[in-house]
Amino acid sequence: MKKKLTAVGLWMGLLFMLASCGTRQGTDIETRDRDISPELSFDHSMELSYAEEFAVDYYEEGYALITIVQDGRYLLVPEGKDIPSGLDAGITVLQQPLERIYLSASAVMDMFVAAQALEALRFSSLKTDSWYITEAREAMEREEILYAGSYAAPDYERILSESCGLAIENTMIYHTPEVREQLEKFGIPVLVDYSSYEAEPLGRTEWVKLYGLLTGREEEAQAAFEKQKEAFLAVSGGEPFGKTVAFFYITTNGEANVRKSSDYLPKMIELAGGSYVFADLGDGEDSASSTVTMQMEEFYAAARDADYIIYNSTIDGELSAVEELLAKSSLLENFKAVQEGNVFCTTKNIYQSSMELGTIISDIHKMLAGQESEMTYLYRLE
Repeated sequence: MKKKLTAVGLWMGLLFMLASCGTRQGTDIETRDRDISPELSFDHSMELSYAEEFAVDYYEEGYALITIVQDGRYLLVPEGKDIPSGLDAGITVLQQPLERIYLSASAVMDMFVAAQALEALRFSSLKTDSWYITEAREAMEREEILYAGSYAAPDYERILSESCGLAIENTMIYHTPEVREQLEKFGIPVLVDYSSYEAEPLGRTEWVKLYGLLTGREEEAQAAFEKQKEAFLAVSGGEPFGKTVAFFYITTNGEANVRKSSDYLPKMIELAGGSYVFADLGDGEDSASSTVTMQMEEFYAAARDADYIIYNSTIDGELSAVEELLAKSSLLENFKAVQEGNVFCTTKNIYQSSMELGTIISDIHKMLAGQESEMTYLYRLE
């Protein structure tokens, strides 16, 4: 077991990673191979309630194998332990403690905050003013977290100058594969976050357990997840309200951008006791996009009788009155929800609040139940 990674071994591993860039194979969670080294003895797997896009298998002496369905496998090696010999090809080694992380998946920041693991981050792909998460913004103001370029154009010099231990990307990295290749060429392992691909909203939130594991904050991550799970369970199981809901924003071209029916937000509306106004929008499409843009006339025909409309403020900012919404399109004046005063807007930080999905589901439930004074991420437009 006491086998150190030699310089030759490091270069051989690097050459393998470069050869495999762009050809990563998806992994079937159900049939994954746990026998990855003659020196590792499998112990148990992480218990997951909703997440299906990742799995964690624990081995004796604290080793853990992370499997991400579309991305690959990672062996987490405890601090002070050696890399086991005979390790299966294609497994990326992550040596704890993982420090000076470059975070280029903005939805993950809230998970680090919730797991009390913010100190593990050193670099951000968003600038200070782009963060709505107070803890992230303040950490950047104190220069505890530094801006290190966007996901498509990272500041390699800055990242390398402080020995970055890991880059966490979202799936946009596949549009610029040369960036991943370059990071790995410099010896920086890259992990791609697939939380947005979870079918269940709380499956997204459950990814906090993965980041808690990486940073040695498993108990804190578990507690944060349970809090959101409890918020959801508090409003689940009741009778549906029998009300329809439209969720959208108006683009600069005057079109309506709406969520596909398979997206997590329509699912949250259903879990809250409502019914998404677009029952089968986007079904059968191969596109990975979670939204559809339609002409206002088409949107009007499909959504004018919705009982509630929720305006998504994450793109062009929060609205303060119904008049601001009507200024975007005069057709909205004829919507049932507008005429009956059931127009709501999201707070601008809703997208980055990945650890608040249980609370957001609760907010939608409260909207439908007429308990809006208690909401956190939604507010009524007068």
